[in-house]
Amino acid sequence: MTKSEATKASAPPTADGKFDVGGILLDRPFKIRRLGHFGINVTDMEAGLRFYRELLGFRITDIRDPFAGKEVPDEIKRFGDPKGYFFRYASDHHAFVMYNHNVRGATDTRGRHRQHVTINQITWQVGTLREVVDGHHWLVARGLNVVRSGRDMPGSNWHTYLMDPDWHQNELYYGIEQIGWPGHSKPWDMHDRQFRDTPELPQKSERQEVEDAKAKGVDLVSGFRDTDPLPEIYDVQGILLARPFKIVRIGPVRLFVTDIEASVAFYRDTLGFIVTEEVDYRGHRCVFLRNNTEHHSLALYPIALREVLGLSETTTLMSFGLQLANYTQLRGAKSFLEEHGVELRDFPGELTPGIDRSIIALDGNGHAIELYHGIEQIGWDGKPRPASARRKGAPGEWPDAIEPQSDSYMGEPFLGPWG
Repeated sequence: MTKSEATKASAPPTADGKFDVGGILLDRPFKIRRLGHFGINVTDMEAGLRFYRELLGFRITDIRDPFAGKEVPDEIKRFGDPKGYFFRYASDHHAFVMYNHNVRGATDTRGRHRQHVTINQITWQVGTLREVVDGHHWLVARGLNVVRSGRDMPGSNWHTYLMDPDWHQNELYYGIEQIGWPGHSKPWDMHDRQFRDTPELPQKSERQEVEDAKAKGVDLVSGFRDTDPLPEIYDVQGILLARPFKIVRIGPVRLFVTDIEASVAFYRDTLGFIVTEEVDYRGHRCVFLRNNTEHHSLALYPIALREVLGLSETTTLMSFGLQLANYTQLRGAKSFLEEHGVELRDFPGELTPGIDRSIIALDGNGHAIELYHGIEQIGWDGKPRPASARRKGAPGEWPDAIEPQSDSYMGEPFLGPWG
């Protein structure tokens, strides 16, 4: 395809209202493939860094200082560390982002900040840049609350942002910077390709961006590189690590919402999620949605359940999920976090269908983090496993090993080294 042909391929809908997405006819001009990254705002940055970096093992890839080279105003200093932190567990530049909640509120000039919403972003990956651009125009034309588009640094991902009915910020993105074996992020001298608006197509490749930087004399390994704050003392299935487990996947995200029907309509009808299952818990309708083969990547719960579960009133996040490599590591994580003084909870099994076993760790900032080892996979027929066929584990029961299920170790694999 020539450059002019690619530019013309902006794919209006077909006569029957379908969109050509890579040769597949869909109801919208994009297809979400997975949860790419997730962000929260915290009020105690020191506690947040200890929990996510030191205890869970996320590695910092970049730090964004909104006051770099400037004096921090007195009204901001009282909120503590004002910087934003980008973290990874694998080669994606970031899978997790953390900002100062009060600083974000004090510096918000666009009217997007909500004090009770500590979710910074929920970011969904699509397959092509064309999907981001066409999706942006489609969302705007439908009157959605689209707040910005372009390409941010650090991370280099192309995106469009929109708000759900509760002002949770969702991002559709294509591409993200990859961290190689030396562990360095992209040098800040290569951040000149930032865009503050929807880009014209086509754009140059990442490979060409690197070639251009080399021609300018940029030191390609001058970017940020984190070191682990803990010593590598645990033999984790043959690899020495600083903690007895390894994060291999993020999600699902569980949200408290004010209007279940409006939220389901947004994620199902606008973003294209598939409803896998619904549960009635003590008279509360809970809905589980997916965009790939996992049972759910997103779960919606009525806000009234927050008090029932004894969770913090300071956030609309019920929990953020982190999959560990296997069941043995989940048991190890439980002991490790207990030894380090982390408060652990249990969710009623009815509220986490498809999750075999999990622990809930509180991060010290009002957020619940769900650690688990496996999630049910949906096959070609699109049907979940019947509830009667799911494993029933007694609360507090943690045998040394458990029997496999038909989808054990199935789903998106983690292929990189653990350390």
